[in-house]
Amino acid sequence: MQWFRIVVLSVAACVLYGVLHDQVTARICVEYFTIGHPPIFPTQDPTWLGIGWGVLATWWVGVLLGAPLATVARIGTAPRRTAGDLVRPVGLLIIVSAAVACGMGLIGWWAARNGWVFLVGDLAERVPPDKHLRYLAALWAHNGSYAAGFVGGAVLILMTWRGRRSRRAAVAEA
Repeated sequence: MQWFRIVVLSVAACVLYGVLHDQVTARICVEYFTIGHPPIFPTQDPTWLGIGWGVLATWWVGVLLGAPLATVARIGTAPRRTAGDLVRPVGLLIIVSAAVACGMGLIGWWAARNGWVFLVGDLAERVPPDKHLRYLAALWAHNGSYAAGFVGGAVLILMTWRGRRSRRAAVAEA
């Protein structure tokens, strides 16, 4: 049961983060969702786009994080971790991902403003020219968020595994 709870924790955290993240980026550049994504959600409303894409784009990230995290937290003879034990580390991962997203969004905007990055091809034509900087800021924020989530998730899984080994060694010495 704890294995399943850890996966649910991961999915819920990722979806909540995705919805909040997309509420911000949809207001920075709604065209990132209306032009840069398939027209799955028939709306231009940033709130609904942020909710829809926030769920759709992150539930699977929660599964990819949660299943291995739950496995390393529960298998073997070392002291097991519960979902409750992992709330704080998962929350920290979410905070770090948000910080990276903010930083990368600013870097993307700055790089676009200086002409170092720019939209090309179909996107350059379909996105209104006055929205290019905002579009690139949203794009960089999203890419930074995914990168931080995947790298941070791998670190969290490794730390959970190593932490259980350390706890087992401490219990054996006591």
